[in-house]
Amino acid sequence: MMANAFPGLILGGGLSRRMGEDKTQALLGEIPLLEIVANRLRPQVWALAVNLPIGHPLAGTYRNVPDTLAERPGPLAGILAGMQTFEDEAQHLLTVPGDAPFLPGDLVQRLANKHYADEIVIATSNGREHPVVGLWPTSLAPDLQAWLETPDNRRVRDFIHRHRFRMVDFAMLPRRDGRGEIDPFFNINTPADLAFAREVLAGGGA
Repeated sequence: MMANAFPGLILGGGLSRRMGEDKTQALLGEIPLLEIVANRLRPQVWALAVNLPIGHPLAGTYRNVPDTLAERPGPLAGILAGMQTFEDEAQHLLTVPGDAPFLPGDLVQRLANKHYADEIVIATSNGREHPVVGLWPTSLAPDLQAWLETPDNRRVRDFIHRHRFRMVDFAMLPRRDGRGEIDPFFNINTPADLAFAREVLAGGGA
């Protein structure tokens, strides 16, 4: 199946506690982080949406799909909102975090190559799973909604392991400034991470 057969959702509804500021608006080369992620993903999907709280300063810039559950209970709530939004239009939804500025250009194509109708497909790299980088059957929306009704059910991996799933491994990306490699799913959680990402992008990115 062609990669751009899927809609994509950027999960940007986190609280950014370790950053001390809203990550989605953090600037890298005068461009908000959310826009950098969107630019990496947009060519790979037929529709692009974001998961931001209602009233967020960037919500009006994109098609916004806010959580349908109160109290911002984590990324699964954003995934649920995306599934519910696109369930009549697509069999699978692609999700990525809003703090990963080096997403590979072949992300969706490679996940799509391993996609089956009833399976979740998630990305791995450098020996780690990235459970919010994946293709999700939109038919799982009712099960996910029921799952989230229990307050203890918040871990993405726990929900994945309730269902059939497979993983696709991605190699490290070479930095264009020649200074080693970077994980394609490097995510920005702290001011130090932000400074490092700025350094990589100033050198041409990855």
